[in-house]
Amino acid sequence: LRAETRSGMAAGRGAAALRRAWRERRAALLEPRYTPLVAACLCLAEGGVNLWVIRRVPYTEIDWKAYMQEVEGFANGTRDYTQLRGDTGPLVYPAGFVYIFLGLYHATGRGSDIRLAQYLFAGLYLLNLLLVFRIYCRTNKVPPYVFFFMCCASYRIHSIFVLRLFNDPVAMAILFLAINLFLEERWSWGCLLFSLAVSVKMNILLFAPGLLFLLLQRFGLLGCVPKLCICALLQVVLGLPFLLVNPVGYLTRSFDLGRQFQFKWTVNWRFLPEEVFQNRVFHAALLLAHLAGLGLFALHRWHSSKENILTLLKDPAKRKPASPRLTVNNILWQGGQQGDRVKAGQGETCAWIVFILFSSNFLGVCCSRSLHYQFYVWYFHTLPYLLWCTPTTKLAHMPKVLLLGVIELCWNTYPSTVCSSLFLHICHGLILLQLWYGTAPTPVSHTPPPSRKPTATSKKAQ
Repeated sequence: LRAETRSGMAAGRGAAALRRAWRERRAALLEPRYTPLVAACLCLAEGGVNLWVIRRVPYTEIDWKAYMQEVEGFANGTRDYTQLRGDTGPLVYPAGFVYIFLGLYHATGRGSDIRLAQYLFAGLYLLNLLLVFRIYCRTNKVPPYVFFFMCCASYRIHSIFVLRLFNDPVAMAILFLAINLFLEERWSWGCLLFSLAVSVKMNILLFAPGLLFLLLQRFGLLGCVPKLCICALLQVVLGLPFLLVNPVGYLTRSFDLGRQFQFKWTVNWRFLPEEVFQNRVFHAALLLAHLAGLGLFALHRWHSSKENILTLLKDPAKRKPASPRLTVNNILWQGGQQGDRVKAGQGETCAWIVFILFSSNFLGVCCSRSLHYQFYVWYFHTLPYLLWCTPTTKLAHMPKVLLLGVIELCWNTYPSTVCSSLFLHICHGLILLQLWYGTAPTPVSHTPPPSRKPTATSKKAQ
């Protein structure tokens, strides 16, 4: 009886929330506080969309069979990484990929049950979406109507997950779980999951410069060493069976940063002649541009203190306190509702963490030597945040939505064309300009202001 009463009360509260949302439907589309409700509705809709796609749209074989052949060699006892191959060539992913897809290999009858694999990836899609929505709920920056474009409107993302069964979504889902842990201040567990994501696919390293900056800001040089050791130790443990047999073969195959890409698959550099695309000088120029972009963002966009950036190497307790822009304690001194103010401060801190990680990854995507169609998932779910993390006027909403639409159109143009690749770069450039000139989130100091006496209003608030 008590359980029925509780369930009835919960149902009543849910119905009341829905009625209130209907009355305030304009606010539900524009105000970030309604993100949990909109996210729940979209996740339910996405479950149906994925089932429809699996049953109605033909599966396309690209890499799944090769994945299964590669992990089958490991299942049969091969520990020399250079001997693990599939129809598409040698295995070029780190060891975490082998273990995860070995589980899928056994779960799907040695990879033969494609339909079951599609259902498993549909579950991964929903899990990934929940993790992304949790990040957006914590940052409280993006209007909920934007999530309709992030979910049901993207044909390419649904294809990557449930029609192609690539390993990129697996790596990104683990990465988003790590970011959720960072937002909860569980840095050690977050670093462990981040390293696990890297072990599935190396594109996760594009987030690494941002993560290093956050670790230095949070712990200082000596304090972040244990976190980096966690990342390195997991890579050693996962790769140990291969390192014991052929360490050079494992490292050169699984972490090959100089691998050449085929021009026919490029999405972002189609407008270049093929000889330029394959030229090592062009690759070096992109690397320099990437490093320069990271340096500029670290100095001028991520580092909010007026002190020299080298102060990040110091122990946080020995740094001069930064002049707080929006501190929890300052707000309490000024009066106001404590719960709302603390929540606002936490939201600003989360927004700052996500801004650094997402912008770090986006800089890497912009300077990538080649983007293939499955690489869209590397940054697709971060685009709404990158576009709306800075203050947005009413007139600016439509151009940002248009920008999302053009990017989606570029990624759905197959094969890529001169126009589609040019427009993709133009869109990336516009986002970079906004990230550079917009007002970025800043970290929130939790140090109470000295020599400030509470007023009568603040005493009453306390």
